[in-house]
Amino acid sequence: MLQKSTFQFIKDLKHNNSKEWFEANRKVYQSAKEDFLELVANLIQGIEAFDPAIAMSHLEPKKCIFRINRDTRFSNDKSPYKSNMGAWFSPGAKGLQRAGYYLHLEEGGCFLAGGMYLPEADALKKIRQEIDYNHQDLLNIMAGKHFQAYFSGGFSQESKLKKAPQGYTEDNPAIDLLKLKSFTVSNNFGDEKTLEKGFEEFILEGFKAMQPLNKFLNQSFD
Repeated sequence: MLQKSTFQFIKDLKHNNSKEWFEANRKVYQSAKEDFLELVANLIQGIEAFDPAIAMSHLEPKKCIFRINRDTRFSNDKSPYKSNMGAWFSPGAKGLQRAGYYLHLEEGGCFLAGGMYLPEADALKKIRQEIDYNHQDLLNIMAGKHFQAYFSGGFSQESKLKKAPQGYTEDNPAIDLLKLKSFTVSNNFGDEKTLEKGFEEFILEGFKAMQPLNKFLNQSFD
């Protein structure tokens, strides 16, 4: 469970996104960051209990979280700070092409998610090959009761191809999956959930439901 003051900071920053306000509230930010890092550390420990790949990676909480500063060089939005706190948990941490787990805390936009978002060309090719060979295994994972309880919406359809990708035909039994360019699932939840006693357990149960999917995606690279 987060401290109430942590989510309040996230909300306040969204409505006061300026360097002046941030500097005046830097101590509040540092306190919120430490609270979030404690949550991330607890989540790492929880994930390690059901995901051997994470357990072997010895993730550090500070390397799982994202910087609060925004890169505004190529954006019309010049707000200097992100209006959320986020953490990414994967065998390779941030930057490596591996499926993992993600937590996003933002006023009116909290969610847990995971899988693999827009993998690079070589990684995408390997995932498609794995799906082509073992698509029924993937369908079975996604049809599972625990998975459905959190991710009944299935994969995001973002950037999905209209035609079969190169090397595949429209009559392939896995064609709907092969047309995907992103392999992510998500579960949106209300802001109030962050302050409930069972918040960490809720997140971990969602990640646990997702673990077979991440294992399937990551075996593409073995």
